[in-house]
Amino acid sequence: MNIFWRNSLVILELTSALVLSSCSTISSGIYGVKKLKPVDEKTILHYSEKYNIPASVSYELDTSYITFLATLDTTQYKEERKNHYQPLQALYYNQAGQLQSFQINCYAGGFPNLNWDRNEIFSTFPPQQQAPVDSILPLGTLLHYLQPLSQSKEFTAEDLDYIVIVFWNRFMGRQSKRLIRFVQDNSNLALDQNVKIIYVNNDNIFLEE
Repeated sequence: MNIFWRNSLVILELTSALVLSSCSTISSGIYGVKKLKPVDEKTILHYSEKYNIPASVSYELDTSYITFLATLDTTQYKEERKNHYQPLQALYYNQAGQLQSFQINCYAGGFPNLNWDRNEIFSTFPPQQQAPVDSILPLGTLLHYLQPLSQSKEFTAEDLDYIVIVFWNRFMGRQSKRLIRFVQDNSNLALDQNVKIIYVNNDNIFLEE
């Protein structure tokens, strides 16, 4: 299968199922999910302000991220691909760029809101294990797919103990806002550790080309 058709199938997979509390299709309206539509920088910054995201650490996920995931062998990385496709994610990377804690919507459970703190996993920093941690997306690779906005400021990871990458979007509405709040509150538990949170809007990768 050539890369064009592989990418088309991936996009179809993403747009045909809003994966939430069970990694399967459910009634999206109950969770406050909005209709998919393209967003520009003005829209991203508008929602960033509503969700308490500083413009200096606000980024957009490049659509080539889907191409990267599509190249992964489905026989070997089926679950990992599915997990990294999710619309809401919080990825906690250590100083070495290794994923240490992975939070995604379809492992959160909860109704009518996703229960990010199920079993009190957000009571420590970094949060306790929720989704299985894998090695297919080290920090250096992920950073390659983050597109800065006009107000984004460059940063280096060398002096940081942890970098937290939060995937959020407009179409997930209040679920995005709640994840961001949980991550921000949890970062206060880091105490003497140097932590930076990067917020990445991923609305446009869910649009069918």
